[in-house]
Amino acid sequence: MFRRFYPTVYVSSAYAVDFSKLYQKGYRALVLDIDNTLVKHGAPPNKEAVAFFEELRAIGFSTCIISNNHEPRVKSFADVVKSDYIFDAGKPSRKPYLEAMRRCGGSKLTTLFMGDQLFTDIYGANRAGLKSILVKPIFLDPEFQIRLKRFGERIIMPFYFRYRRKHPASL
Repeated sequence: MFRRFYPTVYVSSAYAVDFSKLYQKGYRALVLDIDNTLVKHGAPPNKEAVAFFEELRAIGFSTCIISNNHEPRVKSFADVVKSDYIFDAGKPSRKPYLEAMRRCGGSKLTTLFMGDQLFTDIYGANRAGLKSILVKPIFLDPEFQIRLKRFGERIIMPFYFRYRRKHPASL
C-alpha cells in the first residue's frame, strides 16, 4: 500500500552520498530538489552546495534541479550552482522528472533522483520510474502544509524500514 512512496535508499544527507561510486556503477544524471534537500527552505546556495555541484560535474554527472517553487527562487539557486532547472514543476507529476532526465541526457537506468519529501519528491520519482534517494530534511519547515506531510511521512517510514530489512536495496 505504501510502497509507491518508498525511496530506493534513505540517507542522512545529500552530502554523505559517494557519487563517484554511483558514477562507476553507470549513473550519469542527477535530478534533485533544493529546499531541505541541499539547504534550508528558501536559503541561497551555501559553500557546501556550490562545492557539491562542482564535485558532481568533476565526476561527470549532469544535473537538473526540479522544484515546485517559483522561478525567482529556483533560477537564483541554479545560476549560482550552474545547474539546469525546472520551476513550478508540479511534483509529483511524472512530467518534470522525465523532462529533467531528457535535459541531462539520461535514461531511467542512468538517472537518479534525490529529495527530502515522500509525497512529492519520491512519489514523483517512482511514478517516473527513477531510482530515488530520500535525504533526511535539513530543517523541519514551520509551514503547515509541509508539517502535515511530515506527519504522514512519520507513519510511512517505519513500514519502509521494516520492508528494507527484508528487501535490501542499493543503487
